[in-house]
Amino acid sequence: MDTLGLLIVDSARLLRAAFERRIAQAGLGLTPGEARALLNIAAVDGSRQLDIAARMGVEPMTLCAYLDKLQALGLIERQQCSADRRAKRINLTQASEEMIGALRTELGVIIAQATEGLGEDNNRILREALASFNVNLQALNPIQAPQTGSDESR
Repeated sequence: MDTLGLLIVDSARLLRAAFERRIAQAGLGLTPGEARALLNIAAVDGSRQLDIAARMGVEPMTLCAYLDKLQALGLIERQQCSADRRAKRINLTQASEEMIGALRTELGVIIAQATEGLGEDNNRILREALASFNVNLQALNPIQAPQTGSDESR
């Protein structure tokens, strides 16, 4: 792996570790895994459980445990997929808005610290470059590409 690849892998690992520490210390009543699940659901509300698990890079059973807790807290609802009775779509509840806001605030602090000193232009360039990078990688591995909430296929 070249230097760019190592930098990206290390950055992702460090970002995830910082997020996990911050969420664990924030007193929000969610584990870092549950917080990640909720943020992923918020990114593509109405996704199937399998698509959320793929997006997060976790096993479906791991996600199921996160969803059980989020549902018990009233933050999400599981709904039958109209195209496939075996599949469940995950939707946010109105009660989730405050929690998602709190999680985004915590993540925003981490991102602000991580991008400190970059300046507005370099920050924009970094975001655009990483967005293109992700699109290119998703094209290489279409099975892992997240599905939108409007897709009714399993």
